[in-house]
Amino acid sequence: MNARIVVAGASMAGLRAAEQLRAAGWTGAITLVGDEPHMPYNRPPLSKEVLAGKAPFESLAFRPRASVSDVEWRLGRRVVSAALDDRRVRLDDDGGALSYDALVVATGMRPRRLNCPGPLAGRHTVRTLDDAQGLREELTRPGARVVVVGAGFIGCEVAATAVGLGVAEVTVVDPLPLPMTGPLGELLGRALLARHEDRGVRFALGVGVAGFTGEDRVTGVMLSDGSVLPADVVVESVGSVANTEWLDGNGLDLRDGVLTDELLRVGGRPEVVAVGDVARFPNARYDGVPRRVEHWSVPTDSAKHAAKALVRHLCGEQAELTPFAPLPTFWSDQHDFRLQSFGAPVLGKDDVRVLDGDPDGDVLVGYHRDGRLVGVVALGGQAVAASAARYRTELLKQPALTV
Repeated sequence: MNARIVVAGASMAGLRAAEQLRAAGWTGAITLVGDEPHMPYNRPPLSKEVLAGKAPFESLAFRPRASVSDVEWRLGRRVVSAALDDRRVRLDDDGGALSYDALVVATGMRPRRLNCPGPLAGRHTVRTLDDAQGLREELTRPGARVVVVGAGFIGCEVAATAVGLGVAEVTVVDPLPLPMTGPLGELLGRALLARHEDRGVRFALGVGVAGFTGEDRVTGVMLSDGSVLPADVVVESVGSVANTEWLDGNGLDLRDGVLTDELLRVGGRPEVVAVGDVARFPNARYDGVPRRVEHWSVPTDSAKHAAKALVRHLCGEQAELTPFAPLPTFWSDQHDFRLQSFGAPVLGKDDVRVLDGDPDGDVLVGYHRDGRLVGVVALGGQAVAASAARYRTELLKQPALTV
């Protein structure tokens, strides 16, 4: 088999795609192109164990399956454009062009940056290993004053890690009134706020960032209410941007990631699929509305499904595949507690019920849509997290929701 599959993106999603292509029976060439110099590694520890100095890179790197020992890795290179009609992608830095018989879009996300006046030095994001290592050096400087912009998952994890490192002054800024209220709602937002404050994290909520003070390096964060927070280190955790610019000009819907069909095929092209958090796919388990899902389980789940569709197309098989309908799963470790979720809480924020425990302690919360459970979130220790896992079977059995 002389045909070649190009995988654009060489992080977890790209690696899983290559592995699943082999598992689906593909024996032809596979080339992975990734902009980082590192082999694929696990990202969730970056805002926790890596920042805390408890995890060397060797502990993060994935061990590829033996089935992909023959794939070609183009690391430290980036795909900058694609001509889908010609089945060709072009690489940066005179890397030339790669022709393909099938293409896997696995280019993921990058951190969104604040567009505010002020110096850039001292401002950090947490997405890559190099990001985390650079931020750790700053957090361990004596007397560092840290401002985290964004009270989402990464922002709260970084704040918790900074407090654990002994940083005396850690403040989280967010225009919303509570941390993580977007994905989790008010009930757990209040519970998280109390837990973080009890452990020394300060919050400036309901305000935005207007700019940064300092000449060559940031010295403070100017807020929209006119106040200024002193800062030696700023962490920007204000969401992500899909890496899709290289696909411009091909008539695709790139408004929020790469729109796919229910088999993760892109733009009606059976030879192009998207996997991981760059893919915006309809989930038949819920309402069929295309959404991106930035959870750790999605790269593996989507790669398995997309690989089957791609290999069957390349081999000329006409067997019908079932739509991609994953059960989203995520967790977040902060301080000495864990958030564990199954399902889609964001779809049920208008009907939130305590299933077990109490918000002031360990608690299990259910999220309902049209009176039916669509997600559960546990907050607390291992016991309540295990309780959430027991709802997984019930959620998997739920029939598709209708709009």
